[in-house]
Amino acid sequence: MDKNLEVGTSHVENYQDAMDAKPTVDEYDAARHAKLRHKIDRRLLPLFCWVYLLNYLDRSNIGNAKILNDETGDSFLSSVNMTATQYSITITVFSIFYCLFEVPSNWVMKRYVKPSNWLAFLIFSWGVVTIGFAFVKNYAGVIALRTLVGLFEAGAYPGMIYIRTFWYRQEERGIRIALVSASSTCAGAFGGLVAYGMAYLNRHAGLRGWQWLFLIEGAITVLCTLLLVFFAPDYPSTTKWLTEEEREFATKRLEEQNSGYTSEPASRREVIDTFVGPRMLLHYTTYFTNVIVFQGLVYFTPTIVHGLGYSSVQAQLMTVAPWAASYVVALILAKAADHFNARGFIAAGAAVVSGAAFLGSSLLPPDAFGRRYACLIVGCCGVFPSCAPLTAWVSCNAPSPRTVGYAVALNNSVSGIASIIGVWIWQSEQSAKGFPLGNRVSCACSFVTAIFALVLRYWYVRMNKNNQLDSTGSPRVWLL
Repeated sequence: MDKNLEVGTSHVENYQDAMDAKPTVDEYDAARHAKLRHKIDRRLLPLFCWVYLLNYLDRSNIGNAKILNDETGDSFLSSVNMTATQYSITITVFSIFYCLFEVPSNWVMKRYVKPSNWLAFLIFSWGVVTIGFAFVKNYAGVIALRTLVGLFEAGAYPGMIYIRTFWYRQEERGIRIALVSASSTCAGAFGGLVAYGMAYLNRHAGLRGWQWLFLIEGAITVLCTLLLVFFAPDYPSTTKWLTEEEREFATKRLEEQNSGYTSEPASRREVIDTFVGPRMLLHYTTYFTNVIVFQGLVYFTPTIVHGLGYSSVQAQLMTVAPWAASYVVALILAKAADHFNARGFIAAGAAVVSGAAFLGSSLLPPDAFGRRYACLIVGCCGVFPSCAPLTAWVSCNAPSPRTVGYAVALNNSVSGIASIIGVWIWQSEQSAKGFPLGNRVSCACSFVTAIFALVLRYWYVRMNKNNQLDSTGSPRVWLL
């Protein structure tokens, strides 16, 4: 058994007895595991990090466009005659369709279409729709296009998480999920820089700054479809860039943990335990409370910074620091969560930091701009890094290997529901008051996330102590 799994699980003697009776891949030394991982990493991680960065750029650029060149009356809202309330409704519509189509998307990929082809179709589709935003004329057009973005983007992230379960052992997934997830924070920083540059193209060639923003980012996404078509892998057993010996090893090392790809349909019990089992519902709820804060910041960080007294153009640049700092912290904490088998503790600790930061911001005077900006940075460094450990936890502790894809999609689909709350707590009319509602709700949600994460950890300690089987009746070490 891998050393990473021994932390907090030394008491699972019965599990170890069962595993000792099974053929394992322990005969292969650590160097061989590392060599294969590195080869897979070089193929998967840069590609998926880039795709997810584009995913978040094309999802969140509407937040940058919202205030871009506001002083000259050329912002996105001004150009299409939208109110702040209609903007929130637009984000809500996206969230609804994003939530509804995540599980069906993973189901299609699991049963009917090769992962590389399905992801290529999704990225091409939302890229085309993003380009369409550059030419939208009214609120009805915005709603229609935003609906399509939600539909096509829904399957990308859970699909990439699901694909990683085909390639990596449980204790190897957290840092790799974090690397891809952290691309969303990188996208926030990158998006702010791009928007800052687009502000200076305002009214060039007859286009406003926000039109250039959608046009350029959408075109990049469409072009990157070719990367998925030619370079995205599907399954270890069929890939051509591994040798026959490596393919066999890649498959065996996952089979030891009952992991890897399977097209077999799940049993009724496996589906019920995954969709409505109390433990999994607590997982989804924990992620939900964290993502309320996360999604609110995705769409309103430029608005929040603008409310701190910066111009619309300066605000784009000032959004870089919170996202960039969060990117670094997310990678460090994800590595620690895997290394110490401490996903619950890491997520809880980060959430406490986030809650304290938003509590501090809510107690500061509205005109304490510098201190409130510092609280925003600290808050982002708490809420963003919690996402990867929570997501990895679900993929490793799904009730059955046959339902990992559903579990990941369900977990991520709650982000759509959370967005509906997140986009309404940061209200533009509260800017002069320091956004009290947004800070208080974010504070409360962060502390609730911490409590739920600790409850889940205790739950898994008890499950390991009692040698609890998974939904297929197989022994498991439940990760903490």
